[in-house]
Amino acid sequence: MSKRDLKKYLSELNKEQLEEQILELYEKFSPVKVYYNFVFNPKEEKLLQECKLKISHEYFPIKKTGRKSKPKMRRSVAQKYIKHFILLGVDPFIIADIMLYNIEIAQAFSAETPIKQELFYKSMLNSFEQAVHFSIANGILPDFKKRILAIYKETLLQKWNNQPQFNAITEVLED
Repeated sequence: MSKRDLKKYLSELNKEQLEEQILELYEKFSPVKVYYNFVFNPKEEKLLQECKLKISHEYFPIKKTGRKSKPKMRRSVAQKYIKHFILLGVDPFIIADIMLYNIEIAQAFSAETPIKQELFYKSMLNSFEQAVHFSIANGILPDFKKRILAIYKETLLQKWNNQPQFNAITEVLED
């Protein structure tokens, strides 16, 4: 069904029928329920803290009693949150904050623990590029420029192999 067909169908329904349809969607589909729960009670700060905690546990897991937890370093955890927040319509400042936090926590980890997997560095470059593009697209680059440049400088300090690619992205910011 096209959007136009849907609009036509919805315009033919009365208020009571529309309410029934929305309630049915709310009950049947979890994403609809999540969306409405967020719209009517947007606890963005709580979501942000939960998200940051999950991301930090990817690199600095809380040790279980008697067992040593190994860092998983999965970029996908942050990416799921970012995608989810974009779908919900969370404030772009919060989304950009998460994007940069993900890279910053990964850099904090790599400062302590040498990482040999080239995929880690490629993944962080992709995250960095997405964060810069997102900040530009949402007109919030000036608010995050200092953090973006600090991330770039950290790639220099840690001598990341793909530092020239980070440099190429930050050169755009100099204009």
